[in-house]
Amino acid sequence: MNDKDMLVRPDPDDRRLYQTVSGIDHTGAEIPADIINERPLTIFLNGREIVTAMTIGDYPDYLALGYLLNQNMLRADDEVKAVDYDAEIETVVVRTTRQTDYEEKLKKKIQTSGCAMGTVFGDVMEKFETVSLPADERFRTSWLYGLAKAINTMPSLYLKTGAIHGCVLCEEDRPLIYMEDVGRHNAMDKIAGYMFCHGLSARGKSLYTTGRLTSEMVIKTVQMGIPVLLSRSGFTAWGVELARKAGLTLIGRAKGKRFIALAGTERIVFDADPSQAAEEPGHLSRKGSRDDD
Repeated sequence: MNDKDMLVRPDPDDRRLYQTVSGIDHTGAEIPADIINERPLTIFLNGREIVTAMTIGDYPDYLALGYLLNQNMLRADDEVKAVDYDAEIETVVVRTTRQTDYEEKLKKKIQTSGCAMGTVFGDVMEKFETVSLPADERFRTSWLYGLAKAINTMPSLYLKTGAIHGCVLCEEDRPLIYMEDVGRHNAMDKIAGYMFCHGLSARGKSLYTTGRLTSEMVIKTVQMGIPVLLSRSGFTAWGVELARKAGLTLIGRAKGKRFIALAGTERIVFDADPSQAAEEPGHLSRKGSRDDD
């Protein structure tokens, strides 16, 4: 799949999302620098304020819907009557047919390790405990090598500005939806919102994230019903524990020919010769590849 055939891909030329400022480099010479914008977005559900997220500002409707879905506040079968975004006051209001009341839920919050202050609500594990990931799905190592190359060399806001994370919904070795944000949890929520709006099934999909494989990222992946989560970065102990409990395939430190899988290894099919995969240099610049943020 050509990146132009993707459902959503980064637009590094969208001037709404970054600005250029002047600075100096290590020699004292003046240089221009592209820096990502960061702005608040307050999410309401049926008139009740839920959370204010720091975001780059694209796809506020998908972000709001995905956040509510992944926090177990919105159900997959809910009828959404409207999603109203007001750019002037930086709010998005999701309205559903079903009446909702989350006063008690809002009292039980856990701040997570997600950048830009990730938050999960205390009872989000209710759905996590009941989700059943498909045991018959397989993930081929040839897909992993193809995805890593395609994603890490694709034009993106990260390669232009840094200071940003990305999440990519994939099918076999093809990237489908690539979302970016200051927090990888926001990027994942945007994907969840897109899938909800367009009726896109989690069957046969995997998720690639540029950041750490934390408990929050595992919980969101399982909530979305996706059986495989990948990253260039490493793991947290709770993330691994939850992945093993849920039967999620968790693959980290995926760089060049190398990777480590710490959960759900029965899904992995070793169909590629690692010696034929391109090795990465010890340090990757933003000119064509991705560093670890």
